[in-house]
Amino acid sequence: MIGTVFRSEDVPAEHRFDYWRELVHRAIAPSDITSDHAGDFWAEQRLLELGPAMVWPVSVVPTTFRRTEKMVRQCDPEMYHLSLVLGGELGLDHIGLTDVYKARDLWVTDTSEPYDVRPPHDGDRRLVTGVAVDFPKALLPLSPDRVRELLGRRLSGREGTGSLLTEFLIGLDRQANFLQPSDAPRLGTVLIDLLSAWFAQVLDAEDALPPETRHRAMTTRIRAFIRQNLRDPGLTPPLIAAAHHISVSYLHRLFQEQAPGEDGGGETVAAWIRRLRLEGARRDLADPALRAVPIHTVAARWGLPRASDFTRAFRTMYGLTPKEYRLQALSSPEPMEQTEKTEQTEQTEQTEQAEQTGPTRPTRQPKQAE
Repeated sequence: MIGTVFRSEDVPAEHRFDYWRELVHRAIAPSDITSDHAGDFWAEQRLLELGPAMVWPVSVVPTTFRRTEKMVRQCDPEMYHLSLVLGGELGLDHIGLTDVYKARDLWVTDTSEPYDVRPPHDGDRRLVTGVAVDFPKALLPLSPDRVRELLGRRLSGREGTGSLLTEFLIGLDRQANFLQPSDAPRLGTVLIDLLSAWFAQVLDAEDALPPETRHRAMTTRIRAFIRQNLRDPGLTPPLIAAAHHISVSYLHRLFQEQAPGEDGGGETVAAWIRRLRLEGARRDLADPALRAVPIHTVAARWGLPRASDFTRAFRTMYGLTPKEYRLQALSSPEPMEQTEKTEQTEQTEQTEQAEQTGPTRPTRQPKQAE
């Protein structure tokens, strides 16, 4: 597990708000944190340190965060703060802009400027849920003047790179119990690349990104697209390349540049797709609830419609035919349980990032570019 977890019920009632406030101060620039519900406080929060970035998923009763000009003068860590609202509502005042944010809205603030985050309705006790990210300005390959154009604006986490970023942040929280501290630096790099790509997309400034950042962000979008369309038997490298307006050769090069051990690293595009499909079919074959579903139907559901090809590929990967594996898995559920749980965790982490992300299949002939 990575990160520090806070649950208000684990702390005596009279100390809950103060304890939580000190925890939050570890993640954000100094600010005045208050709540009308401090005497009956409730919150659940996790702090994830991913290299230089701090990610903190939170569910909390309505709370106010106020950073004044005096606080800015006293201490400025030179950070950007990103907030993703998933449930409830929050109001924000920042650099002269005021707005209310709801589910799947994003905003960006600058620790060098005052801000006021507050519940929009007095007396409301409905929980606010979301994910916040704090990261050094110096890591963003865009000028502060360009980034200032985004401060305090209500931005969407529902489409494009914003949706991919949203699902990545949600997935981090859901999978935190299964991640290890050694995963943190790699996940931090992925997060900074996604943030950079999203900022650049919103600002129409992709050309300002370093080539390696553009490549990594493109690879992340492609992997999400593949997972989203994994069950489509027509999912092929040419279709994937067309959906992202790149050439097939560039698609293969992006995968070749990934180091072995990374997600899809060391594999061709087709091999990675085949492995993900076989892993999905394997889990279904071991599921007692699906024991009556014919094997060829399970395979077809995972984009593997040719029974003979599926059997041959499955036996090559797992050393058993699909029928043999199903009999073994369903006749001895306890030995298989941990294996299947581990694999499902891995696939869940992958698929959760892909929901509602990436381009859909193309309906016109796109241009090719590298």
